[in-house]
Amino acid sequence: MKLYQEQELKIYNSLTNQKEVFKPINEGHVGMYVCGPTVYSNVHLGNVRTFMSFDMIFRYLKHLGYKVRYVRNITDVGHLVDDAEEGEDKIAKKARLEQLEPMEIVQKYTLDFHDILQKFNFIPPSIEPTATGHIIEQIEIVKGIIDNGYGYEVNGSVYFDVHKFNEKNEYGVLSKRNLEDLVNNSRELDGQSDKKNPQDFALWKKAEETHIMRWPSPWGEGFPGWHLECTAMSTKYLGKRFDIHGGGMDLKFPHHESEIAQNEACCGTSPVNYWMHANMLTLNGKKMSKSTDNNILPGEIFSGSSKHLSKGFVPSVARFFMMQAHYRSILDFSNDALLASEKGFNKLMEAMKTLDKLEPSGDKTSFNLEVWKRNCYNALNDDFNTPILIADLFEAVKYINQLKDGKATILPESLAELKKYMHAFVFEILGLEQQSGSSDDGDSLTGVMELLINLRNEARANKDFATSDKIRDELSALGIQLKDGKDGTSFSVS
Repeated sequence: MKLYQEQELKIYNSLTNQKEVFKPINEGHVGMYVCGPTVYSNVHLGNVRTFMSFDMIFRYLKHLGYKVRYVRNITDVGHLVDDAEEGEDKIAKKARLEQLEPMEIVQKYTLDFHDILQKFNFIPPSIEPTATGHIIEQIEIVKGIIDNGYGYEVNGSVYFDVHKFNEKNEYGVLSKRNLEDLVNNSRELDGQSDKKNPQDFALWKKAEETHIMRWPSPWGEGFPGWHLECTAMSTKYLGKRFDIHGGGMDLKFPHHESEIAQNEACCGTSPVNYWMHANMLTLNGKKMSKSTDNNILPGEIFSGSSKHLSKGFVPSVARFFMMQAHYRSILDFSNDALLASEKGFNKLMEAMKTLDKLEPSGDKTSFNLEVWKRNCYNALNDDFNTPILIADLFEAVKYINQLKDGKATILPESLAELKKYMHAFVFEILGLEQQSGSSDDGDSLTGVMELLINLRNEARANKDFATSDKIRDELSALGIQLKDGKDGTSFSVS
């Protein structure tokens, strides 16, 4: 029997603003689409947090036994500067500034995106389609929207008629924005605009003579609107209606709202059962911004080269830090927060090493493994509540350390189960890796520590307790704790 049949998973649905029991359209199968990056610059740390949340969700769904088709796109055309309906495409602008071909920009930053996600131990999606690879599909959707009366062409550009759509449907159903309020808050169109109404959005844009990226279409040479690509690619690979659509909170309006409208206008159905949105990442209590220099790139975390950090941190420490907050809550990134997470991460990894070496002891298991396991699953089934899961994991860490010190007992079958589920929760679902907690070379540190431990053991054997105590105390002052046990001396970095 599949594990998902034993678990009742609840997901917070942004469409209804409440937690709902997850029931996939096709039993045992999940279709999930997540809006990917626009590859015109290095991936933003806030984007990494969003993708990491859905990587964890992908991992947990697979753990439960679902067959998951996870689609995460690459936006390599169509995303206009400042998300406006006029102006330059972000990639075309970067190509012009750097005097490169647009696809050189795309290649450069797609490689950076993949490199960063690999360092954070992401599982690649099932399909990673690009906007430029699906121009034909996007044109066909535009044709369908026009045929159904919800799109209009002006001077080579095609726009979505929001007011016409709203006569029989509801534009704003996801963001809970009323069209009348949108109208009242919109500026009047100037005489240069081709749109009927300020709320209308571009499905296809005419390419001016200077525009680098362009494709032939029934309306002349141009390029697709940003919202269109996700409708084309999600429906192609997951069907007209699928289970989960995810992205950052900032995409709820207008991007995801427009996706819903496009799908209903073209296919006659709302596209998604469960809309999921990850919250933002702040830095030192303020919004991340390049213009105010309150910004940090993922690579700077590993190198420690940012002025916001006192040192570098290995990727798993940053991942552990992000998993300590619920994906729907705002998370503040700071040097102090990372240092605190590093201590917790090191404690967890030390316990995992200890667990691997433990042997059964005593005639009973002095820990309620079933209750602990149920608590861990209850946390994940409550809208993927990783902070509660981590708190439960540290209950097991406490027990593991008691076993190591001979203050608790465990039967062979219980030990095997504890190892199985700790490994599943820590490595398989949270996606952590057994790494040294700082960006220093872990192998070198281990080698140096083995040398110092051996020197201390020799001093103790020779009854040179002054030297022995000096090694222990000076290491402690550096944040390295020695632990003497029945299996020898180990160390941990605090």
